[in-house]
Amino acid sequence: MQYESGDGNGDGNGDENGDGNGDESVVMIRESTLKMADAKSRTTVDAGDYFLQNIAKGETVRIVDLEGNQAADTLFYSAEDPAERYCASNTVREQSALYLTTGSILKTNLNRDLLEIVADTCGRHDTIGGACSTESNTVRYDLEKRHMHACRDSWMLAIAEHEELGLAKEDIGHNINFFMNVPVTPEGGLQFADGVSAPGKYVELTALMDTIVLISNCPQLNNPCNAYNPTPIEVAVWAAAN
Repeated sequence: MQYESGDGNGDGNGDENGDGNGDESVVMIRESTLKMADAKSRTTVDAGDYFLQNIAKGETVRIVDLEGNQAADTLFYSAEDPAERYCASNTVREQSALYLTTGSILKTNLNRDLLEIVADTCGRHDTIGGACSTESNTVRYDLEKRHMHACRDSWMLAIAEHEELGLAKEDIGHNINFFMNVPVTPEGGLQFADGVSAPGKYVELTALMDTIVLISNCPQLNNPCNAYNPTPIEVAVWAAAN
């Protein structure tokens, strides 16, 4: 395993995934040199709300976990052609790692470079846990949970309110769960575990092509991905360096 600084989970115990099983994930903690005062935009996103914005090639977006243990379920699309989008399988294969951190290159379904994680003070982000929906809430938890708001609802609202993007239901595909801890068990299953983030932790990505960023700030109340207490995130964007 490899570190730039820190232990990647904010608690000083050096266990990258926070569940004590000592997996071999590479953790690259790197602080940003960008200053919030220089950001071209800053947006606070409440739990259960969405963030949608185009960022140009070379621009940098930072997602901040304001209060800790929140999950930011995020979709990325090529702004030129949204049929080209973030692809989890290509990303995992090309970097030979299941989790994302500093240096990870996000790949599209055409295997082109989409964004790069250039700074990360959390150190571990999920690629395989998927997003909550009314259907998954029913299957995983209880029939009575079906009515509860879910990330898929936020994405559907976003694309309905922004028809100019040309996105439809079938365009909701692979997502990244920033700050979320989903370790793989020795038996090959997934575990929605306590988060490894903390207040003020952030992840920063630079666009390698013009990109649509669509974030659902997860409203999930049925598992510990956000400590059973959904909280706001902040999204900041910086112009491309000259």
